[in-house]
Amino acid sequence: MSKIRTRPTDVTGMPGGIPYIISNEAAERFSFYGMKAALAVFLANYLGVLGGSDMSEAKTTSYVAFFTLAVYFTPLFGALIADTFFGKYRTIVTLSVVYCLGHLCLAFMGVGGVVGLWLLAGLGLIAIGAGGIKPCVSAHVGDQFGKNNQHLLPRIFNIFYFSINFGAVLSNLLIPVILKWAGPHWAFGIPGVLMTLATIFFWMGRRKFIHIPAKGEAFLRELTSKEGRNAIGKLLPMVLFVGIFWCLFDQTASRFVFQAERMNRNFFGVEVLPSQIQAFNPFFILVLIPLFIFVIYPFVEKRIKLTPLRKIGAGLAIMVASFAVVALAQEAIDRGETPHVAWQLLSYLILTAAEIMVSIVGLEFFYTQAPKRMK
Repeated sequence: MSKIRTRPTDVTGMPGGIPYIISNEAAERFSFYGMKAALAVFLANYLGVLGGSDMSEAKTTSYVAFFTLAVYFTPLFGALIADTFFGKYRTIVTLSVVYCLGHLCLAFMGVGGVVGLWLLAGLGLIAIGAGGIKPCVSAHVGDQFGKNNQHLLPRIFNIFYFSINFGAVLSNLLIPVILKWAGPHWAFGIPGVLMTLATIFFWMGRRKFIHIPAKGEAFLRELTSKEGRNAIGKLLPMVLFVGIFWCLFDQTASRFVFQAERMNRNFFGVEVLPSQIQAFNPFFILVLIPLFIFVIYPFVEKRIKLTPLRKIGAGLAIMVASFAVVALAQEAIDRGETPHVAWQLLSYLILTAAEIMVSIVGLEFFYTQAPKRMK
């Protein structure tokens, strides 16, 4: 597998296309998490304003869960399209346009036609776009590195994840306020604008990127070869464990929000919106990434060899404590009490620590463990 374009790295050893990927990812994640921050509250409280019918908490939770399922199922097709037909760059650009159209549908709900159709079209297109580019972007990051700067991969994946959560923390704080004071058209329209900017940022880096061409039928042969089957077989158990992690994690977009509605959300005289609590996850990411890189990992490494599998295993174990905290808070609510939302903040702190060990390490692990011809 040869690279069709190579470029010298800058003085720091970082490939020239990395700034365009990082800026694209920050804007794209703002658009996705901003839309998702507004989604549950919109379905439960605002859908009727646009001519539909407000959903119950149970139905809203199911709706958000099915949308999340679609977002995490479509990467299978995005990966196949990229590796078989278009290559990663063209797949990302093409599906980013589909992504933008999805935001456009959500922004125009209630302007004309059946609200439910606009909603389904918007969420469907976003699921295709966001899910389709998901497997391509992180692999595209890895493609920018060769033998001489391969040692920078752990650093760049941490920066990459930092950019994801920088966009997420801004959108999780801003979009719920916009939904409350300006309405759903603006709450869904602004993420659409950011997704458009993300697409433009990525397109601007087209001459800076190292491009890996699609391999057509040769990729399918490699995928079904003995080496391919062995690679998939070795990584599949990790996929299942990480999948369970994200199934639980994504309750933060539905059940956590509805739990927060029944909690005391007053911070120093300011009442925080239930959906804004989600912003603490990306905020904690921004704080904890440097702490893990410069303090926790070096400290533990002096005593125990920290392999990627050990980090991921520790993260999965820590996640249990996070859900134990929200379970205790829910018990108090069921007894008629109004616990402070600080209980959720503690849960988010533990959950974020687990995410750093599972998700960031997983990105690097899957790329490095894949056979060279299948990366």
